[in-house]
Amino acid sequence: MSLDEFGMINRYLKPLAKGFPGALALTDDAALIDCCSNEQIVIAKDALVENVHFLSSDPVDLIARKLLRTNLSDMAAMGAKPFGYLTMIAWPPTLQADFFPTFAKGLAADQREFAVHLLGGDTVSTSGPLVLSLTILGSVPKGHALTRSAAKIGDLVFVSGTLGDAALGLRVLRGLAATEDEALALVDRYRLPRPRIALGQALLGVAGAAIDVSDGLLADLGHIASTSAVGIDIDIVNLPLSEAARSLPGALEAALSGGDDYELAFTVPPGKIEEALMAAKRAGVPITQIGRVTERRGVRALDRQGQQLELAQTGWVHF
Repeated sequence: MSLDEFGMINRYLKPLAKGFPGALALTDDAALIDCCSNEQIVIAKDALVENVHFLSSDPVDLIARKLLRTNLSDMAAMGAKPFGYLTMIAWPPTLQADFFPTFAKGLAADQREFAVHLLGGDTVSTSGPLVLSLTILGSVPKGHALTRSAAKIGDLVFVSGTLGDAALGLRVLRGLAATEDEALALVDRYRLPRPRIALGQALLGVAGAAIDVSDGLLADLGHIASTSAVGIDIDIVNLPLSEAARSLPGALEAALSGGDDYELAFTVPPGKIEEALMAAKRAGVPITQIGRVTERRGVRALDRQGQQLELAQTGWVHF
């Protein structure tokens, strides 16, 4: 690459910090953030590794947007309003010279869409694959953040959007047969998640527990069940599937354990169902009731007869 580290930062990353004074134009190793006394700062961090979380053949601008959006989804799951982020880029010597301008272009597109700014970060070289990490910051009214520990027995379980699309999109890229329209829709869902920021904020004071579906519906609901010390039963006949996914083999399995959907799964007390539906309408995001919170521990996927499905895997396992 023709640019050194600081040349790359000045040309491609510094423009992304414009509009946030506390970023100090990326001239320091840290940023300054003012915080009101009635709000809490929300911080989350996620990473993407080449050929683990994205394919080498994926468009660079979409890789950048996926990196930002997967972290924005963590903000959505807590009902937070994001305002800034920091990046870490570990590039291998095989990285093409046009990577950084295209990567920055992708980040800039989503900065405009989600009203966030780059605050700083780090860049290093590596002999291994391309590794990208991002730390996202947001705010939420003090004491009102959505957490995984607030599910109560008797709550109903909802999910936003449709499930299984991203996992099927990856399978299409790896050779699964699909029509052109199906392939375009599913691959787009894999490469470009839709963080449900507006829905998360609309659910403050309405939802109990919440989580974004990144590792698979059953695995992520398992985190809610464990943290809240409850059980969750899912009715598989109610799982929302897109038109593109319905006709493909493995659609149900993908919806239950595929991961990478970045939809919100959340619990709602029975007395607040109408409020949840209205919140979803205001956010412009469809939601579907898929189950209930029970006293029995663990997460179960039940068929139409109420029998539990046995699945080989409930979601992505990192280690």
